[in-house]
Amino acid sequence: MLDWEAWRARTGGVDGRTAAEDGTPSADSSTPAQESSTPPAEGAEDELADHEAEAADRHWSGRTGVAVVAIVAIGALLGGFAAFAATLGRPAPSPAPAPSIAPGDVTGTLAPSGNAVGPHHARGGGSGDRDTRPGRPGPSLSPISESTGRPTAGAAAATSADPHADPFSTAVTGYLAGRDGTVAAAIYDVSTGQTWTLGTGSPQATGSLVKVDILQALLARRPSGLPAADRARARSMIENNDNAPATTLWNQAGRAAGLRSYNASVGLVQTTPSACLVCAGFAWPGWGLTTTTPADQLLLLRALINGPLLSPADRGYALSLMENVESDQRWGVSAGVPPGVRVALKSAWVPLTPADTDWQINSEGWISGDGRDYLVAILTTGNPDERYGIDTINTVSAMLWPAMG
Repeated sequence: MLDWEAWRARTGGVDGRTAAEDGTPSADSSTPAQESSTPPAEGAEDELADHEAEAADRHWSGRTGVAVVAIVAIGALLGGFAAFAATLGRPAPSPAPAPSIAPGDVTGTLAPSGNAVGPHHARGGGSGDRDTRPGRPGPSLSPISESTGRPTAGAAAATSADPHADPFSTAVTGYLAGRDGTVAAAIYDVSTGQTWTLGTGSPQATGSLVKVDILQALLARRPSGLPAADRARARSMIENNDNAPATTLWNQAGRAAGLRSYNASVGLVQTTPSACLVCAGFAWPGWGLTTTTPADQLLLLRALINGPLLSPADRGYALSLMENVESDQRWGVSAGVPPGVRVALKSAWVPLTPADTDWQINSEGWISGDGRDYLVAILTTGNPDERYGIDTINTVSAMLWPAMG
């Protein structure tokens, strides 16, 4: 006779699982197991033997599957090691070449633009004790031939530009026709080498514009650079428009004779430096009575941005001062120029008569950015007051900016 209970205990069920796993309630199930108290019928031993053999087959089938998986995994692992070992003898792969990046046109720092609330009157001023900034590298512009006024052969990019229309449009001349005083102006397009002029007549007083001339003449005499004291004076003279340091540097530059010598080397033909420091009927330093034309001032500015007479470091230094004039002097040729465009400027304002009824108002500078690159000088004389002349230059400048696009 088959011991039924012993068989169940030995096999744990028909496929090697417990009765609970096989769907048969276990002994500790909440539902009591339904066991038969009736012995197996005749032939039950053979049937049970078949069941036992089937269970054994299923048990070994599961083990076989596990073994196959293990063998495959081991084979894959051994293959990976073999592939890795094979790479050890190969040379290291070469890196992919880096993409070529075209150099950008870095123009330096950004100068503020727009109109100021009013100019700062420097009636003598001190040299100041603020630190001077080191000169920035000179602008990377195409060299310009001093003999022809046109870009040299090395400036292929500049000569390829299309000729520009005259920016002194009928809108500009129509506006000036209704203004008092005399206005003369000139513009030089750095990209095309074109120059346009507006107005004729006698040279006008420079006022503080001559301070840029003084600085250039002094730098030309000091190729090794300015000492710290003179750099402080130059900063005060250009950024703050102070007159006392300008007088000191004017003396060091050789006074009128020194300016004439430097101006001749630049090619100026209509500029006459004032020979008196104290001039009759004029309450301001006499160097401000130097006379000039817009065309001559453009030559000075061209020498400053890319001329051969000054080193790149000296040119960059002078331009950095002009880019950082104090806030109440940021008017004139910067008017109408949007933020983000480089502006290096110098302006001038001085009464030519003791009654302050004839004001000389001037502004000049370099405008570079947003598709434009030009030098501009505007001289106005015969203005009834200071504000009137500033308004005239601001309005003209605001018309020139879009016209140069």
